[in-house]
Amino acid sequence: MSATAARDDDVILALANVESAYGPIKAIRGVSLKVRRGEIVTVLGSNGAGKSTILKTISGILDPNRGTVTFKGQNITAMDPSLIVRMGLSHVPEGREVFPLLSVRDNLLMGAYTRHDRDAVARDMEMAYAYFPILKERAAQDAGLLSGGQQQMLAISRALMAAPELMLLDEPSLGLSPKLTREIFEIVVRINRERGTTMLLVEQNANMALNVADHGYVLETGRIVMDDTCAALREKEDIQEFYLGKKDTGVRGERRWKKKKTWR
Repeated sequence: MSATAARDDDVILALANVESAYGPIKAIRGVSLKVRRGEIVTVLGSNGAGKSTILKTISGILDPNRGTVTFKGQNITAMDPSLIVRMGLSHVPEGREVFPLLSVRDNLLMGAYTRHDRDAVARDMEMAYAYFPILKERAAQDAGLLSGGQQQMLAISRALMAAPELMLLDEPSLGLSPKLTREIFEIVVRINRERGTTMLLVEQNANMALNVADHGYVLETGRIVMDDTCAALREKEDIQEFYLGKKDTGVRGERRWKKKKTWR
């Protein structure tokens, strides 16, 4: 088997020429990307670029107008979200969206609603508590009373309770302090390394995302304009200037961004 064929066999998720819209407004245009097993892949882009739309299209929340989404070699385009979860794909949405009137423990059990292996569910709950000990301390507390950071921990843990092969993470650092952001990302990396869970990460904190991910895609106005290893992306002048703040990021830099037609 050739090296290329071997790498293609490792692909757990693939999008091919996907377009999705909200009414007449096209949010993503001809997006193609691949995620290989065991990787952390990130999608970078400004507000409104279409990052969250990609994740919603993958998880079945939003049906695409065209293109295909393939998961584990099976076409899941516009499939019912509950069936996609049963196949091994979990989505941690932007804004956390925990069940505020349910306890922390019941939120975790909601994440395991597709499972019938009680002993394994109990072990996975203890695993979630090991990653985020504060959740065990607050297990009987209503989720709506948790802090924003604790709710993000709960949202990630709830997704883990489905025992996913692939997790979609939408802006996990949103609204969190730098300290909590580092803690969350450290756990994300641990989950990936220790459990082999593949991650597709949408994140505005480009510096953090590029440091933890293996491969990155850059999205601009609904189109992929660049992809490479994260090590290579960190060295690109455009990425440094417009995402990492290492170059001219003042008014002059913003004007250059608006005038730019293509990426170097």
